[in-house]
Amino acid sequence: MIRGSIVALVTPMEENGAVDAASLRRLVDFHIEQGSDAIVAVGTTGESATLDEDEHCEVIRLVVEQASGRIPVIAGTGANSTSEAIALTRRAKAAGADACLLVTPYYNKPTQEGLYRHYKAVAEAVEIPQVLYNVPGRTGCDMQTETVVRLHGVPNIVGIKEATGDLARARQIRAQCGSGFALYSGDDATACEFCLQGGDGVITVTGNVAPRLMHEMIMAALAGDAAKAQALDAGLQALHRDLFIESNPIPVKWAVQQMGLIKTGIRLPLTWLSDACHDTVRLAMQQAGACILPLPAGEGRGEGN
Repeated sequence: MIRGSIVALVTPMEENGAVDAASLRRLVDFHIEQGSDAIVAVGTTGESATLDEDEHCEVIRLVVEQASGRIPVIAGTGANSTSEAIALTRRAKAAGADACLLVTPYYNKPTQEGLYRHYKAVAEAVEIPQVLYNVPGRTGCDMQTETVVRLHGVPNIVGIKEATGDLARARQIRAQCGSGFALYSGDDATACEFCLQGGDGVITVTGNVAPRLMHEMIMAALAGDAAKAQALDAGLQALHRDLFIESNPIPVKWAVQQMGLIKTGIRLPLTWLSDACHDTVRLAMQQAGACILPLPAGEGRGEGN
């Protein structure tokens, strides 16, 4: 089981929106050096919604290749079409991903029976560990605990990323699915308490900006050291909040660019962080001790759209 602070990696892009493979490789190395316990490639934070299938799978391939077995790579392969989710999951397995993360189908709002059949179909079609992903604030679709319990016994389904921030629901899932079912927070603001109450880790946006602190905080929580975990988390709370001052991944891409790790590319309909939000996010970064790092020679830190 993968445990710890799992970074939901941003996808670096050139100013024209093309995927920036060189920066992507550097980001993978950065997270390994800084202690991230695993990487999610092309999740929500990785702009999965606006990458086409070939780009999506190429980002997964590049991350797997650069990680080279040093830390696990979880590929985002969810879709609101079951056949598309199967196709992406097959390609992620072929690329060497360690597991896949599959968001609930968005926009078409399936019933709980539809959710069950969707995930069961993907799990039966592709033999790779698969993590359910419930984020109703994004998808308009809330997978109920009863559906999770139905799915937890399906071969290849190994856990869930629960992004509602509802700690009572997380406790219910743990009680009914047992300790062998991985339980990941998808809400940075409550991840510390989530792990203190029996979770296995967090799939984190904040970890893009403060990977070392997120790793240390989650490890303390997993070890049951509430005082240490809560003290570390206190310094991260501003980031947890302000990285959502505009829609994710707008603020986090700006923050990572300010650290000198990526350029200013982002894909429409998302836009670069509004000028009025810069000071707020910068202050949150400073409170968490996030550093400004130099870009490689010849690459500027321009702040254009």
